[in-house]
Amino acid sequence: MQTELSKKLGIEHAVFGFTPFPAVAAAISRAGGLGVLGAVRYTAPDELQRDLDWLHEHAGGRPYGLDVVMPAKKVEGVTEADVEAMIPESHRQFVTDTLAKYGVPELAQGEASGWRITGWMEQVARNQLDVAFDYPIKLLANALGSPPADVIARAHEHDVLVAALAGSARHARKHAEAGIDIVVAQGYEAGGHTGEIASMVLTPEAVEAVDPLPVLAAGGIGSGQQVAAALALGAQGVWLGSVWLTTTEADMHSPAVTRKLLAAGSGDTVRSRALTGKPARQLRTEWTDAWDDPAGPGTLPMPLQGLLVAEAVSRIQKYEVEPLLGTPVGQIVGRMNEERSVQAVFDELTRDFEKAIDRINRIAGR
Repeated sequence: MQTELSKKLGIEHAVFGFTPFPAVAAAISRAGGLGVLGAVRYTAPDELQRDLDWLHEHAGGRPYGLDVVMPAKKVEGVTEADVEAMIPESHRQFVTDTLAKYGVPELAQGEASGWRITGWMEQVARNQLDVAFDYPIKLLANALGSPPADVIARAHEHDVLVAALAGSARHARKHAEAGIDIVVAQGYEAGGHTGEIASMVLTPEAVEAVDPLPVLAAGGIGSGQQVAAALALGAQGVWLGSVWLTTTEADMHSPAVTRKLLAAGSGDTVRSRALTGKPARQLRTEWTDAWDDPAGPGTLPMPLQGLLVAEAVSRIQKYEVEPLLGTPVGQIVGRMNEERSVQAVFDELTRDFEKAIDRINRIAGR
């Protein structure tokens, strides 16, 4: 599964694996892909340094990358307390009532409450880059569009390629104009924040829009046949995220979440604003249903919603309140039916890719 881009990066397979888990990222790189560590949860530079040390030591000398979250618009002089003050009391009461309805216990006094707005602030990402550029990362990806021009220039000074996620051909063109190196065309089927255009439509549109820049196809991809289809549509590789969540190397911290992922079908996800305030595909739960119910108060815009529900989500996860328990995941969850190693996933990807190519060759009379 090699392309011009995979050869440029020195990887065996044109598979780029996004994950929040260092052990998964290292295993992806060892298996011949490019492991990309998600950095949004690292609000302290020393925590990121610790995990990059581990990743570098366990990647087997293979290339790896980092995914950061840098907002498209810079906002200065706004603190987390300022944002907190914007949250209506009616929404706070809705959270309290919903948790009480399901008997969700309180966190212990002083216990951390998970996702915080600080992880999405530009300065946090810049601090992460100060750490990351001390390592031989090969790729810097940004989940919220093109990074600022000075960040792109800094990456290029370190011979690091820059990728940006796009949900439309228009977004892809903007990224190309900003000077990035790779467009990740993320379709509607993907887990997490995603747009409204399906991968089969988006991939060739993005390829045409930014030619000759390489495009990675993302969203709903988890088999070798789908990798072959993505390359046939003009992509130079695939960007996979959800499929790694049920690997044995993933540290989900919740057996209940893993059970729900393994049991879910492709129709058991929903694109909801319940988690962050922006549409994000995740497991459908009674928590997402409550927020999407027209009788409720409705979600708040990003970042207010994420700050509002941070403690609630932490409580739901800690006590594994199954009716409310979910996680971002794409529609490919319907194929994630057993826990397997990252290497086993790659073995199946490459085997089924070869079968798909052989089938096409037979059709073409070769």
